Formats: sequence, C-alpha cells, structure tokens
Amino acid sequence: MGMPERNSRAIGRRFWRLCGRGGILAGAMTTDAILVLTTCADEAQAESLATALVDQRLAACVSRLPGLRSWYRWEGRMAREDEVLLLIKSRERHYTALEATILELHAYEVPEILAFSVAAGLPAYLAWLTDQLEAPAAQPGTFT
Repeated sequence: MGMPERNSRAIGRRFWRLCGRGGILAGAMTTDAILVLTTCADEAQAESLATALVDQRLAACVSRLPGLRSWYRWEGRMAREDEVLLLIKSRERHYTALEATILELHAYEVPEILAFSVAAGLPAYLAWLTDQLEAPAAQPGTFT
C-alpha cells in the first residue's frame, strides 16, 4: 500500500520549496575538493600507492576498502577479480600530478582512475584537506 496521494503531493511541495532555497546544500561551503577512485590488485599495491600519494601531498587522505570484486571485459574476455578500492581525497589543482603518480606506480596496464567533484562538505574537513595538501612535507613515509 502506497502513500495517499494527498500526502505525497504535500511532501513533494516541501521538497521543491527546500530546493528553491538551496535545499540540503544551502549554506554549505563550496569547494575545489575532488574524490578520486582507483582499484588495486592487492593490499600491498594499495598500501604502496596510498603512502606515496599522501607522502607527496597529492592526497590529504586515502581510504582503503578491501573485499571488492569487479567484473569486466578485458581483451575480449570476461574477467572477475578481487580488488582493493582506494578513495583518494584531493583538490582539482593536484589532479594531473595525482593521475601521473597513479599511472607510474600502478600495476595495471589501464588502471581505473575516476575523479568526482565534491559539491559541498563540512567546512572544517575541507579546511583540513587544504592544509594537508599545502603544508610542508613531513618525514617521508612516517605515519603515526
């Protein structure tokens, strides 16, 4: 049983009123932040790539999601692989160098590299992200 038509119209009108005022993103900080996705063949490659990107200040943060299974067609054949997904948080101005570093270090002939613009975000997080990409480099490869 669905929602009565009268209630659904009222909810729809409220939704569009919110959108007219900027909706969910009203007052949110605009940003040049990007989220870049890439998949790695294994944990070792994911660790190496994440470390290099953060160490070179091309990424403020890299999150690793293991347990991914990808289905795709490669060289005319169906393939299925277990992979590790990296969520790379950066800024648009770093994308070219970030992509070049992934291409240099990645084991795949044609790695998945997809970048998405971030529409909005928590101002404190976006400020932190910017600070991490602009600050002078710490000791290479040292993590707490």
